Amino acid sequence: MSGVIVTGVPKADGRDVEALAGYGVATVHEAMGRTGLLPSRLRPIQQGARVAGTAVTVLSHPGDNLMIHAAVEQCGEGDILVVTTTSPSTDGMFGELFATALQRRGVRGLVIDAGIRDTAELREMGFAAWSAAVSAQGTVKATGGSVNVPVAIGGQQVGPGDVILADDDGVVVVPRAAARRAAEAARAREDKEAASRAAFQDGQLGLDRYGLRETLARLGVTYRSYDAYERGEGDGS
Repeated sequence: MSGVIVTGVPKADGRDVEALAGYGVATVHEAMGRTGLLPSRLRPIQQGARVAGTAVTVLSHPGDNLMIHAAVEQCGEGDILVVTTTSPSTDGMFGELFATALQRRGVRGLVIDAGIRDTAELREMGFAAWSAAVSAQGTVKATGGSVNVPVAIGGQQVGPGDVILADDDGVVVVPRAAARRAAEAARAREDKEAASRAAFQDGQLGLDRYGLRETLARLGVTYRSYDAYERGEGDGS
């Protein structure tokens, strides 16, 4: 496959990225109308890390990390490298040497829809990563691909310069043009959740706070005592 390396890509405003960094993946995903969530197969190799940054995208041939080498040159302060392949792959395409080079350039982390290795070393050096697999299987450097082009991961499009937010719950992408709006929506959702949290701490039930008793009734869900249930009362028999 041939490819292209796109340079000078516009990125989301750094202030919007930092605003989004204050919220969890679940909050941002919900605030955007339950959109942008990357597939659950992308799992963190560490616990407790949350990163937000602008995407540098890589489209590679499976089992070939040539284009990751090319992408390092395009990465800078505040970026997150996002890698996928033209067909499914679990080969260990990324390891400690790549992370060393990226840390030197100020990259905040990696999201790769393929395999990763040297996970102990990555945790020790504090390089956050989310991957679809962990594998010691090596790769070659023999096939062209692309850097900084739109890529698709699990039905979600990730464009270069979009915001990537990742934590223990997963990974979400925020389109570059929607970053400020998403940050504002996330703030509103977090304020709403804070009010609900206080209500629950005070003893209120979600059934009442969210009006769910009416929903249960509309769906035909009824309450019966244990004895009545055991006797089969009200079950239509």
